[in-house]
Amino acid sequence: MSKHILVVDDSVSIRQMVEMTLKGAGYTVTSAQDGQEALDKCKSQQFNFVITDQNMPRMDGLTLIKNLRGLGSYSRTPVVMLTTEAGDDMKAKGKAAGATGWMVKPFDPNKLLDVTRRVLG
Repeated sequence: MSKHILVVDDSVSIRQMVEMTLKGAGYTVTSAQDGQEALDKCKSQQFNFVITDQNMPRMDGLTLIKNLRGLGSYSRTPVVMLTTEAGDDMKAKGKAAGATGWMVKPFDPNKLLDVTRRVLG
């Protein structure tokens, strides 16, 4: 069975690029346009991996991660931030919130697939 990945970003073009990259590698992909929509989807279905942006309307990435970690079914699910935020302070906040890893935009599709394979085992 294909691994199911949730891609969360308010940018349609980023969502489409990430989705195309992952689908091309055989993954099942669902997308959400902000953290609130992502959290709602996570409450009704289980994803193997979540890739989220930081700066989004309604709910940002750090808040999403904290909320996901509070759901028993997502306490160990890999969550990677894919964002323009590259500062050490923001990365430390991500780690404290429970982020598994951090990638900076613009992303390299091969690196994204490498990270995906690594976190999904």
